[in-house]
Amino acid sequence: MSSSPTNSTHIFVVDDDPRICKLLTGYFEGEGYIVSTASDGQEMRRHLKQNEVDIILLDLSLPGGQDGLDLAREIRTRSDIPIMMLTGRDDVVDRIIGIEIGADDYVAKPFHLREVHARLKSILRRRQPAAPKVEEIDEKTIRFEGWILNLSRRRLHVDEDKEVELTTFEFNMLAAFAQHPGRVLTRDFLMGETRGRHLEAFDRVIDAQIVRLRRKIETDAKRPQLIKAVRGVGYIFTGKIG
Repeated sequence: MSSSPTNSTHIFVVDDDPRICKLLTGYFEGEGYIVSTASDGQEMRRHLKQNEVDIILLDLSLPGGQDGLDLAREIRTRSDIPIMMLTGRDDVVDRIIGIEIGADDYVAKPFHLREVHARLKSILRRRQPAAPKVEEIDEKTIRFEGWILNLSRRRLHVDEDKEVELTTFEFNMLAAFAQHPGRVLTRDFLMGETRGRHLEAFDRVIDAQIVRLRRKIETDAKRPQLIKAVRGVGYIFTGKIG
């Protein structure tokens, strides 16, 4: 049995194909995870009201009038639970929309279970605080304009008090900006820093994520003072560090 992030990690699979649910349930339970399933949006909502989950594996094509993108959008209006989209369509537009909504990753069907597992562990590892080492005293943090970005624990706080929840994409993007203050960052650079990959037509993904991030850290998202656009090039972080 392989090691899991924690023995109580709860995976929630939302897919109307019973074969996929059985396959994922059998594999991940064998790896020590807790697994629950739902076949549509109604079952998903009922389960989320009654249970805490750590990550959602969400199928793109679902019955009942709402597909996976609709449900991902609904989830993101009230929660930052990690979402991995499962799709049987190799359509870059669907992938773009999924990431714009706030999905953390996507896997195309048919998939290899070990790949799904590796991606899932990566998402959960990025979302969890880094395990402290005995010899470490100071954590790596960046302070700017009243904000504290903890790179070690992957957390964002306001004046050491209130924590602001960020998706994996949003955190990676803010970390890239905070570590390169005053430097114009291209969309291609930001995509590499946030996703570790380069895909066609992803300029709009970066723009959409900038909008989401501004809503969380700017005093007035419509008149940003921390992350400013540089026409035709990209974006620049103008917040005062320290």
